[in-house]
Amino acid sequence: MKRILLFVSLFSIQGFANAQTDRVQSSTFDYNYAELRFVDVDIASGDGIRMNGSYELQDNWLIVGGLTTLDYNNNVDSTMFEIGGGYVHNYSSDWDLIGTARFVRVDVDTPFGGGDDNGFALSAGTRGWLMPQFEIRGSVNHVNLDNSDTYLELAGDYYFSERFSAGLSLDFAGDNDAFTLGARWYLR
Repeated sequence: MKRILLFVSLFSIQGFANAQTDRVQSSTFDYNYAELRFVDVDIASGDGIRMNGSYELQDNWLIVGGLTTLDYNNNVDSTMFEIGGGYVHNYSSDWDLIGTARFVRVDVDTPFGGGDDNGFALSAGTRGWLMPQFEIRGSVNHVNLDNSDTYLELAGDYYFSERFSAGLSLDFAGDNDAFTLGARWYLR
């Protein structure tokens, strides 16, 4: 974990040093988007789809939500629904600090029955320009359901235009790491 935190720190410092303001898009980030991602989870060899969205209200407040469906090789399916809100602090023209709180509901189906659980999730992170047209994100996330889990997310997106970006994300959660590949459509 110490190596991951060191990596994130060095990555952020390099981002601050390399940030440039002469990019195609505006220097502030857009929080009105819809996102579709393919998810690959290494525990029990699962994969699926994640759909996320964000809508910016007045005074830097956000509404956020998402739906994730995963299928595992052992005939287990799970669906996670999230809805909540957040706040964006414009740290500089190239970096934002973001915090969110969400209600979470998870439904699991197995060959022997199913179950569901409700809880909450908290996230704190940053979003910044590593270079023109390339955004990086990092966050610490905590999900409190039947069992609590805290994980680190690192992500990067390349902007093909002001309204479309695509990229990768990695979630490091001990025994439950995940990789996603997806795209965002900005609703400007």
